[in-house]
Amino acid sequence: MDKKEWQILIIDLGSQYTEIIRRSLRYLGVHSVVISAENTLEYINDFKPKGIILSGGSASVYEPEAPQIPSEILNSGIPILGICFGMQWIAYMSDKDSVHRVQSGKSYGPVEINFSNKITSPLINELENTIKAWASHGDSVKKAPNDFEVFATSENGQVIEGMQNLDKNIFGVQFHPEVEQTEDNNKILANFIFNVCEVVKDYSKKEIVDEIRTKTLKELGDGVAIIGVSGGVDSTTLAAILAPTLGDRIKAFMIDTGGMREGEIQKVQNMCQKAGIDILIIDKYVDKFINEVGQTIDAEEKRAKFRKVYGEVFKEVAKEYNATHMIQGTLATDLIESGSKGNSAMIKTHHNVNLDLGLKEIMPLEDFFKFEVRDLAFEFGLEELVVKRQPFPGPGLFLRIVGVPVNKELLEIVREADVEVSKILEKYSVYEKISQVVVALLGVKTVGVKGDGRVYEYSIVVRPVETTDFMTVKGFYLREEICQEIIAVLTRHPKIARVFFDFTPKPPATTEFE
Repeated sequence: MDKKEWQILIIDLGSQYTEIIRRSLRYLGVHSVVISAENTLEYINDFKPKGIILSGGSASVYEPEAPQIPSEILNSGIPILGICFGMQWIAYMSDKDSVHRVQSGKSYGPVEINFSNKITSPLINELENTIKAWASHGDSVKKAPNDFEVFATSENGQVIEGMQNLDKNIFGVQFHPEVEQTEDNNKILANFIFNVCEVVKDYSKKEIVDEIRTKTLKELGDGVAIIGVSGGVDSTTLAAILAPTLGDRIKAFMIDTGGMREGEIQKVQNMCQKAGIDILIIDKYVDKFINEVGQTIDAEEKRAKFRKVYGEVFKEVAKEYNATHMIQGTLATDLIESGSKGNSAMIKTHHNVNLDLGLKEIMPLEDFFKFEVRDLAFEFGLEELVVKRQPFPGPGLFLRIVGVPVNKELLEIVREADVEVSKILEKYSVYEKISQVVVALLGVKTVGVKGDGRVYEYSIVVRPVETTDFMTVKGFYLREEICQEIIAVLTRHPKIARVFFDFTPKPPATTEFE
């Protein structure tokens, strides 16, 4: 794609959701580019965009370290949509007293947005008067600038959620229209880019596979690559895409870490065989993974120790096959959460991000999200083995033993619990409706009663969620009869005394516990 053809500039102001904006525009069929605030004027002069979107961000507009957006864009004649921090910045540039940080102005999670009956806005065409949306902000706009009118509110009109200056085509929304939890079917972004900016569709799904192969071939050059296949959606689909193109210049392998789900190795072998992937299984590092990760209960330290052994295996395979490159199925979500994409804050370290192994790293899926990769899996005949399988973290069950050192016994308890929960969810025909169910062991023991006797054992927590991109999730609430059966089955285990259910959305929680 020639960068001269970019129609929308997305200015990254540090939001975890910036790449979701680009994802949403790609879904709508429009190319866009994410840029930093300091490059704004250069890009405007070079590319003549039809619209600008200001992302959210974690800073406050009145703090010295806040992103410095060139104020000239407000008089550039280019339509602007400010989201969250972006809206606050627009208001602050007109009135320094317009943004405040008070308890009533904070909002994290679902919010009901009401559109004014008296003021129309091109952003809300085809929307109902009230929608459910997603908010994640500590500051808010307490009053709109004089040349702006308010078209959306929440909290019975007490909180400003949307404002506009129609003369300049400048808009702001306090909530996040880019995330799936905002129930507008992408209409707000679509209304902005098509009705206000008047862009034309220039992107199709057919381009994606060609782009992935072309990008990989260009980066690989004359080299040889290795790719670790975990059996999850991302790495397996990527291997299937690249195998026909790279042939014997790519070697796929799977590491048995000891933290795999029940029957995982055989499932992966079957999956790869169907996809035409020749895969090597490496199982001699199981004890080392367990011993290393078991030295700490701190989540980040566990991830670091897992990465260390993971890297050792990659180096060994690379040496054996004289590899020059390593290909990773790393997604935009991984890079965003690890603080390695744009200006987003680090949430957690990912085992497949920023590895320094002396190999050149290729990440063909770095701009894509989970649901997009699942769509690609259909194209390669992986729908039964991959698309309907739930995601599983690279460090596996090591991340699902919380607050107590990992060992083989605890891994087996969690592995058995995971299998039983999945069976029950499948029995009630809800497994495929759930995006991911996390079954974890909590390391704090509690007192229970079994067979009229006292027990003092662990608790299992079951966390079912639904999402498409895993940047935001909401709890999938199970029926009472399902919960009762899960409790009954899991507490039969002699080492399990209690069962909890966690439906906390993301944010504030993340999908996994660690």
